[in-house]
Amino acid sequence: MNIDLQLFVKEALAKGLERSAIERVLREAGWQADEVRTALQTYATIDFPLPVPRRITHVSAREAFLYLVLFMTLAISAISLGTVVFQLINRWLPDPLAYDGYMTAVNETLRSATAALIVAFPVFLFISRLTMRAIDENPDLRLSRPRTTITYLALFFASAVIIGSLITLVTNVLGGELTTRFVLKTLTVLAIAGSIFGYYLNDLKRAEQISKT
Repeated sequence: MNIDLQLFVKEALAKGLERSAIERVLREAGWQADEVRTALQTYATIDFPLPVPRRITHVSAREAFLYLVLFMTLAISAISLGTVVFQLINRWLPDPLAYDGYMTAVNETLRSATAALIVAFPVFLFISRLTMRAIDENPDLRLSRPRTTITYLALFFASAVIIGSLITLVTNVLGGELTTRFVLKTLTVLAIAGSIFGYYLNDLKRAEQISKT
């Protein structure tokens, strides 16, 4: 954080100026919204003659490790779930141009994806529970760097999958190659990616609202 910005915010708060007024004048001076918000969040909203600094939460190696595992198991679970649904669709609506051994390949893929889902998803739930318990004990962790980074990564990949699926869908519609199998698989991808995107977007909004209080 810029030292001049931090000192200005500290002195302005010490003189009893409203946070909204401080934010407005800094924005007029050319400071970015996130810079101003970070500087203001450095001090707690406590009624006291002097600005009270918030406790800075340091990122631990354990926290970074947990969120990396969380992201990895989320990705494996999402891909495995999509693969399971895809193979069930393939069994229900076989490819008209299916080659010899098609159903054997479908069953093997289904078996592998199911195994991955059985292993990865419980680990994802367990790590999620650990991180949420840590946040309940220390609310400042809600906006920690590892958690924020993982949240934006999840949003980025989910949005990329959604956009790619919609482009592919429109391409097939324009080419007149729309089939029931393709539509079902596209809806599966959109449902999984959309669920992940919606969950993490709401989580990010909730964290930002809590940080403003």
